[in-house]
Amino acid sequence: MTTKSHTTPQLATTPHLLGGDLPVARMGFGAMRLPAGRLGGPANDPETSAAVLRRAVELGVNHIDTAWFYFHGEISSNGLIRSVLHPYADDLVLAAKVGPVRHPDGSWGAPAGPRELTAHVHRTLRELGRDRLDLVYLRLQEDEEESLDERFGALAALREEGLIRHLGLSNATTDQLARAQCVAPVAAVQNMYGLFHRQDPAVLDACTRQGIAFVPFFSLESLGRPEPTEPLGRIAARHGISPQQVKLAWTMARSPVVLPIPGTSSVAHVEDNIAAAVLLLTEQDLVELDALPAPGAVTG
Repeated sequence: MTTKSHTTPQLATTPHLLGGDLPVARMGFGAMRLPAGRLGGPANDPETSAAVLRRAVELGVNHIDTAWFYFHGEISSNGLIRSVLHPYADDLVLAAKVGPVRHPDGSWGAPAGPRELTAHVHRTLRELGRDRLDLVYLRLQEDEEESLDERFGALAALREEGLIRHLGLSNATTDQLARAQCVAPVAAVQNMYGLFHRQDPAVLDACTRQGIAFVPFFSLESLGRPEPTEPLGRIAARHGISPQQVKLAWTMARSPVVLPIPGTSSVAHVEDNIAAAVLLLTEQDLVELDALPAPGAVTG
């Protein structure tokens, strides 16, 4: 059954209890674009990236998503976060991903095994200057089956040690979510999801039913496909907002467990993105946007 309901005005601004105990604002921030506009470069100006981070927190963001493999040369998202925000506010939730292996030259290796995952968690702790990570995602590979139990189990062991508060999955299917839950509780799922890429809506449905945070990445992307000017432009003009804000407002309206983390290296864009957290689209707006064709979309 596909998620069709939309949030109420109250749900749009009510914090989500991540893992049942960490209140986070509905709109978060993804740190991938801080070192460079895209993985592989070119590098961003560190001062501009620092200003973006400061502005995001000033505007109420208390959920920042990062990863040790978000780096360009000597500039890393973890390093920027620590230099700008440490000592951290008591309510700041830092989420980190592990799973991929990235070499110092920027090239990628085979997925991390249990021992490497443990080392990457310790590396993230050092880089962020924390004794415990609020949330750690295991980034899964396509068709991952037998290795999931062992890899997720390694993170579950670190959770038992007190180094991780909550566990999550990234790039997960419903079957992988169910399998991981047999190993340890899952507090969040981070999948690619947005107006123009609504693949596997069953994962969002499962998260909604269970109260698990669904953290969409690339919500603003069309993945190289041309975007229709209508009804996106018409809805944006009617509300006096940007098309990007329409996309984010639509994404948040999918379910109260949706916590977008749009990333940017522009102060103006971060202000625009965060303002979308309180935008309320009409039911007609949502019906028109739901009807837009997208891979994996259900339109009837």
